[in-house]
Amino acid sequence: MKISRGMALILATVITGSLFITGCSATTKTTTASTTAAVATTAADTTAAAAETTAASAAETTAAADDSLAKVKAAGTLILGLDSAFPPMGFINDKNEIVGFDIDLAKEVTSRMGIELKLQPIDWSSNILELNSGNIDCIWNGFSISEERKAEVNFTDAYMQNRQVVIVRGDSGINTLADMAGKTLCLQAGSSASDALASNADFKASLKEVVELSDNVTAFMELEGKTSDAILMDEIVAAYYIKQNAKDYKILDESLADEQYGVGFRLADQSLRDEVNNQLKAMAADGTLAEISNTWFGKDVTVIK
Repeated sequence: MKISRGMALILATVITGSLFITGCSATTKTTTASTTAAVATTAADTTAAAAETTAASAAETTAAADDSLAKVKAAGTLILGLDSAFPPMGFINDKNEIVGFDIDLAKEVTSRMGIELKLQPIDWSSNILELNSGNIDCIWNGFSISEERKAEVNFTDAYMQNRQVVIVRGDSGINTLADMAGKTLCLQAGSSASDALASNADFKASLKEVVELSDNVTAFMELEGKTSDAILMDEIVAAYYIKQNAKDYKILDESLADEQYGVGFRLADQSLRDEVNNQLKAMAADGTLAEISNTWFGKDVTVIK
């Protein structure tokens, strides 16, 4: 079939137009893809930058919020909360002075920090409440570290080992935990002895009665007066009391819990906690910690390094 010249010109025009449109479409797609990629890159960069700014801002806010060490130094005093009837860690002597192993440690730490130490006796069953309400700066008095307490308290490294043990009269005929079945046990309210007992359900169920008292000195009075068959308490405190008072008491070999002592601060008070922790480590390194321990226990019972 022959194609006229006019028809050929029309076909050529159509083909050329189609090619032009196709080219424009490809160019448009390429341009759109490039623009999209550029926008995506810019958005990613912006998001990353914003994340970095937010993280930096949060870190600055945290650092600014934790002025615990600065506040104590500005006040010139560290307020230490304690149970003042907890020998040998902290107690009132016959001169009406609060003394003890933990007191001597705290005095040395605050001396090195260049501040004074204020001793504040508290109701031990409300120790964490006293801390978080701001009445005291720390809890430092044979304060046992536990997972439950870690949720509310910022502890230093452990500086001492301890066990929760049962103390009985020498003539009681009680020699094992099993012998405590049907007996009365007393302990200090709010203490780690209470936590240890709760963790030993079978032993607790075997007892006739559990009596919670305000302090361990009262518990020893109950034991001596035979209104209680035994006391559950810190081994360190029990051994010291028995030795100092020459009483016919004995500590059962079996323990209900092994634990460690630490100094407790508010969760947000990281800088103050770190300063006290570093001072304790320095005292361990230069022998001061061992020297204080020997004064109270006749040997070094500390564990912080």
